[in-house]
Amino acid sequence: MTLTLKQHRRLQSLLLGILAWAIALLLFFPIFWMVLTSFKTEIDAFATPPQFIFTPTLENYIHIQERSDYFHFAWNSVLISFSATLLCMLIAVPAAYSMAFYETKRTKQTLLWMLSTKMLPPVGVLMPIYLLAKGFSLLDSKLALIVIYTLINLPIVVWMVYTYFKDIPRDILEAARLDGATLLQEMVRVLLPISKGGLASTLLLSLILCWNEAFWSLNLTSSNAAPLTALIASYSSPEGLFWAKLSAVSTLACAPILIFGWISQKQLVRGLSFGAVK
Repeated sequence: MTLTLKQHRRLQSLLLGILAWAIALLLFFPIFWMVLTSFKTEIDAFATPPQFIFTPTLENYIHIQERSDYFHFAWNSVLISFSATLLCMLIAVPAAYSMAFYETKRTKQTLLWMLSTKMLPPVGVLMPIYLLAKGFSLLDSKLALIVIYTLINLPIVVWMVYTYFKDIPRDILEAARLDGATLLQEMVRVLLPISKGGLASTLLLSLILCWNEAFWSLNLTSSNAAPLTALIASYSSPEGLFWAKLSAVSTLACAPILIFGWISQKQLVRGLSFGAVK
């Protein structure tokens, strides 16, 4: 039977919808299983075949709070992530502004060079950064992680902000200059309000990257400045992995940023589709 054009489009839309839901469920399942396992006992967590029906318990969450102060690690994550993100934005916005509106022959090469630094394996620079942190007495300090998180995210943030600024017509800025606006007024009163959607999405992405960073927190902190990623790693012991407790602490570490991302998803998607990934 031959399908009409309208029926073909409906069938295509249906199949794409089913495919999208299948991919979404596939990506969401590890999170669902992690949360589910966090309410199991260690025996149920290791059960074969896996148990979907069990008696839930809160003993894993109670154990986490008794063994380690969750709120101490959570506060470190909040402070370090937000501080690094704000510092990154303060540096990236003027840098992207100069590259977007005062472009030179080497602007593209500079941007590519900045992005190429993300291709360097972090372990390749671990030793010099560790020695620098030790020399400045910054081991196990929040300041060290704030500076490092800022530097590792700066190339991506500059690229994104630069892309947003390039989409803004120069005529708007020239009109502001003709009206007597200074450079600071031009940025604060004209440029930033126009590009606030893109800047907000960049800020959110940088915050997520800082929150999820684990390599540097594990190698440069121990207890005082350790964020939630370090707390998760502490539940890997020589005796083995305690899957239920590990799932519980992972749930507590992921929950704040998942909720924050879910609340701001519209702003994030709109900003990313506006210019950064065209």
